[in-house]
Amino acid sequence: MSTTAPLLALDGLRYRWPGAAADTLDLPDLALAAGERVLLRGGSGCGKSTLLQLAAGVLLPDAGAVRLLGQPWGALRAGARDQRRVDHVGYLFQQFNLLPYLSVRDNVLLPCRFSPRRAQRAGTEHGTPRAAAEALLAALDLDAALWARPAATLSVGQQQRVAAARALIGQPELVIADEPTSALDEDRRDAFMALLLAQCERHGIGLLFVSHDARLARHFARVLDLPALNRAGAGAPEPA
Repeated sequence: MSTTAPLLALDGLRYRWPGAAADTLDLPDLALAAGERVLLRGGSGCGKSTLLQLAAGVLLPDAGAVRLLGQPWGALRAGARDQRRVDHVGYLFQQFNLLPYLSVRDNVLLPCRFSPRRAQRAGTEHGTPRAAAEALLAALDLDAALWARPAATLSVGQQQRVAAARALIGQPELVIADEPTSALDEDRRDAFMALLLAQCERHGIGLLFVSHDARLARHFARVLDLPALNRAGAGAPEPA
C-alpha cells in the first residue's frame, strides 16, 4: 500500500436498504486522510448513519467500494471484517452502547479484549491496557472515584466520556462518531468536543464525525453536507 493512500476511501458508493423503493445513498468519491477530521452534516433520514455503517464495514455497498487503509471491506469475510474493525476503528455511538453491568474501566477495556493489536498499542504507551484506560478517563475529565462503578449509574455526560475513551483506547487509526453530542447542552457539548479532538490530534487519529448540528462546524477543518453529496436525493429513509 502506498504511504499516500487515504485512510478511508469511498469510491462510487451506492446502497439501498432491502425492500426500499429507491437508493438511500449514491455518492461520488470521498476520502479521509490519515489524521484528518471531517464533519458530515445532514438532517434526519438523509443517510448519515448508513454511511457510517458502510465506512466501518458493518454494511457492504450494492455498488462501488469502501477501503480502509487500502483494504476493501467487500474483499473480506464477515469474521475478518469484524476483526479488522476492532483493530483499526473506534466507534462512538449516539446512544453510547455501554454494557450497563460492567464497570466504567471494563467498558473502556473492551476493544483490548478483542484486539491484541489495540491491547499492545495501549500497553506500549502506558505499560498496561488498564493504565491506558485510566489515563484516557482522566484526560476526558472523568473522576477516578467513578472508574469502578457500573456504567449504568453514571450521568449521560459521564457515559458519553466513557464511550469516547472506549473508542480511543489502543489508538485506532479511525474514530467514527454518530451524533454523540445530541443529548448534551451547549456547554457540555463544547467541552466534550474539545476533549475528543485533543485526543485525536495527540495520537494522529482520523475522525469522521456525523451530526445535524451546524454549530459544530467551527471544530473541523473540513465540513461536508451529505444531502449535497448524495445523488440519491430524498431516497428511502434510513431505518430507525
